[in-house]
Amino acid sequence: MSTEIPVSVSKTTPTVAMVRTLGLVSAVCGLIIVGAYQSTFDAVADNKRIALERAVFKVIPAAKSIVEFLVLPGGAIEKKVGASDTAVGALKFYAAYDDTGKLAGIAAEGSAKGYADSVRLLYGYSPDCQCIVGVGVVSMRETPGIGDKILVDKAYLKNFVALDVKLNAELSALANEVKTVKHGTKTNPWQIDAIAGATITSRAVGRAINDSAQALLPKLVPGLDKIRSKP
Repeated sequence: MSTEIPVSVSKTTPTVAMVRTLGLVSAVCGLIIVGAYQSTFDAVADNKRIALERAVFKVIPAAKSIVEFLVLPGGAIEKKVGASDTAVGALKFYAAYDDTGKLAGIAAEGSAKGYADSVRLLYGYSPDCQCIVGVGVVSMRETPGIGDKILVDKAYLKNFVALDVKLNAELSALANEVKTVKHGTKTNPWQIDAIAGATITSRAVGRAINDSAQALLPKLVPGLDKIRSKP
């Protein structure tokens, strides 16, 4: 009589096989993600460039071309090359040139907390009048029909036809802080007349311009002669 010894068969998938399967799936997913990123990178970059150019042309109507620059902490101005990293403490701005290659104005970004979130904007600066000559919103999430009036309210936008941002005699700061005042109470060219019912967003715009101009202009203005002609 023969005796059969029962053989137990494990139904559990071996750990090594599981690891291999997961590794294969991860590798395939990684290749798909990298491929999708590489295939859309140029298109995304082009869209960002086009959006930026449109924004600069809006705040500086005479602009025909733009060049991106950096103001280094020590005050030196250099052209930004490609996607190179920005030095710590450096400030970015865009020099806009007319069709003859002459400097038409400077565009720079500013940001401040609004009602719902930060309001990011781009403003145009004219060295000739030392004033802000245009403003556009880069991004915001303010209340529709209220906060977004800063984009369309004609009376409000007149604040930025010639908003005074002159520097003091020492060129160390703005001669007068840019401030948003209650609707209908503006008396000075460095003040912004708020929109009734959208005061918080109006004040965010004022703070964004003031903070950015206070940081950028004292370093930029002394070196403007270096960029008056397109490089």
